[in-house]
Amino acid sequence: MTDFSPIWRKSSRSSGNGECVEVASVRSLIGLRDSKHPESPHLSVNTRGFRTLITAVKAGHHDL
Repeated sequence: MTDFSPIWRKSSRSSGNGECVEVASVRSLIGLRDSKHPESPHLSVNTRGFRTLITAVKAGHHDL
């Protein structure tokens, strides 16, 4: 069996304050994780769900 270890990356717009979300392509899914806790479990969504999430974030639906 081949190892499918994800390659995590941060946004180029990351502020560098350590409060980032990292993403990785994991087979046919997109993985999302907290950069402060990379050893913790991550969330995986399909590409359609990821596009929906990004659209909602850009529209301000998840602002705190």
